[in-house]
Amino acid sequence: MTQREIGTLYIYETPADVAKSLADLIVDHGSSAIDGRGRFVIALAGGTTPKATYTLLAKPPYATALDWSAVEIFFGDERCVPPDHEQSNYKMAFDAFIKPLNIPEAHVHRMHGEDDPARAAFDYRAVLAEVLGETPAFDLVMLGMGPDGHTASLFPGEDPLTDDEERVRAVYSISQSQWRITLTPSVLNNAEAVAFAVVGKDKAATLAAVRQDPYDPTKYPAEIIAPPDGSLIWLADKAAAGE
Repeated sequence: MTQREIGTLYIYETPADVAKSLADLIVDHGSSAIDGRGRFVIALAGGTTPKATYTLLAKPPYATALDWSAVEIFFGDERCVPPDHEQSNYKMAFDAFIKPLNIPEAHVHRMHGEDDPARAAFDYRAVLAEVLGETPAFDLVMLGMGPDGHTASLFPGEDPLTDDEERVRAVYSISQSQWRITLTPSVLNNAEAVAFAVVGKDKAATLAAVRQDPYDPTKYPAEIIAPPDGSLIWLADKAAAGE
């Protein structure tokens, strides 16, 4: 049996505390990357807590804490909807902090959810290769986890390593009746750091299972996230941390 990397768990009182801690983490990793390599490459997540974090980043003191013109933004996954759709991860991030911070358009690499899913995945592979090379490596990957244990758009019931070598794949979510585009584990795990933000009582049992139960990433895809040369960080509120 494969031994999972459970990472380090930090527990906070409230979802707002989790969002602030995630903002602090982004600034810390961003500052280090820009100082060391001249740019900060991040893969964003959708969801309520990331949205709260993005809103914080657009305001003092975070708005001036980084050279935002040196940030390269990617997305861990996207729903197959137009970029102005309310379900679009890109729209949420754009409205919350990309636009307010005037991050250069050329540095924002969205997944084209309005295109044919297979074509959108193919094109995003090309973007990754063009900007990051044949072995894409993020400075930081943001992830969430659903009550069912899914992360990015890697859903239970299918081996999350399916087509892993493709780096980006189209996925049909049966539970959501929707096509999505997602980065695969080989890309997510090649990051310097991966940060999960998990809040809410409805995720407590799953978070405990992901960190403690026998390894089964087909049941809980979040378990597949284990950067071999990077750090794995869990930020959870007390409700999600449970016991």
